[in-house]
Amino acid sequence: MIVLQLFLYCALFTLMVKIGVGNNALNGLYFYPKPVQERVFELGLTDRETVAGKRKRFMTMFFLVMLAALLLIIGLWNGIHTFRSAYLQALLFLEVMNWYDGIVIDRLWVGHSKFWEIPGTEDIPFVQTWSQVLKKRIILTLIWIIGAVIVAGLDVFLFR
Repeated sequence: MIVLQLFLYCALFTLMVKIGVGNNALNGLYFYPKPVQERVFELGLTDRETVAGKRKRFMTMFFLVMLAALLLIIGLWNGIHTFRSAYLQALLFLEVMNWYDGIVIDRLWVGHSKFWEIPGTEDIPFVQTWSQVLKKRIILTLIWIIGAVIVAGLDVFLFR
């Protein structure tokens, strides 16, 4: 059952990214490295204020949806209401999501899809290298250790 839940959680992650960018990679420009962003601004394809607004809207909705889904999986679907059990499950889901993002989203989807190429920026690398992915994911692994405490506390508060 947990494997199915992890699959569904990662599918939700992918769906949220797809909804966030729609049919135009420029809608997700905030995901790109600064040199790509600067080139896009120079080309006049968008401006900083628009990108900042899109980032704020997406990240707020993304965070709320992913948190709500995680709480519903742990607290309602799995019926977990003790802090320790909720913490361990939250940690598992957050870490799987973390590495899924780095490997499947960043390296596979972004790295092998023409969709993410922005005209006029083809000469600027925008796909993270494996060493960048590893560094970022290790840092986020440590951050999610704390994030899982928050999720577990919310689970116990809401569903106990």
